Amino acid sequence: MDLLLIVVAAVLMLIGILGSFLPMLPGIPVSWAGLLLIHFTKAIPMNYTFLGITLVITIIIFALQYAIPALGTKYLGGSRHGMIGATLGLVAGIFIPIPFAILFVPFIGAFIGEIINKADSRTALKAASGSFIGLLASTFMEFIVTGIFLLLFIYKVWEYAGSLFS
Repeated sequence: MDLLLIVVAAVLMLIGILGSFLPMLPGIPVSWAGLLLIHFTKAIPMNYTFLGITLVITIIIFALQYAIPALGTKYLGGSRHGMIGATLGLVAGIFIPIPFAILFVPFIGAFIGEIINKADSRTALKAASGSFIGLLASTFMEFIVTGIFLLLFIYKVWEYAGSLFS
């Protein structure tokens, strides 16, 4: 049973890394579920501090994923309308089945939000670029954290490998 849990957890870790790039998969929560799953084995003891810290990191990064594109819009001169447009575009991009829609729809949303705010096209383009840069930054951040979670997973499995496979 322990081996099955380890295999399922490893699959969740890999799905989590893919989810840092694919918008339909919530990368970091899936990776955390993999970390949680290995602690249900008999061989690896439950470590509430480890799970609690990684859960807090998961919640913070998951929330920042939605905030950073809007903040990028604001940082490059966008208005409240541009931030709302970027956020709506991010949410809409998740559900649009076009490849890479998650990258471009927030950009378009911020641009439309700025145009509605009566900004000229140059200002709107600059604000929309902030949304795009923010999205790239949040994707990179999630990839780094899911990668660290994978390393933690490997460490934990390696640390208790003797008791897992005996």
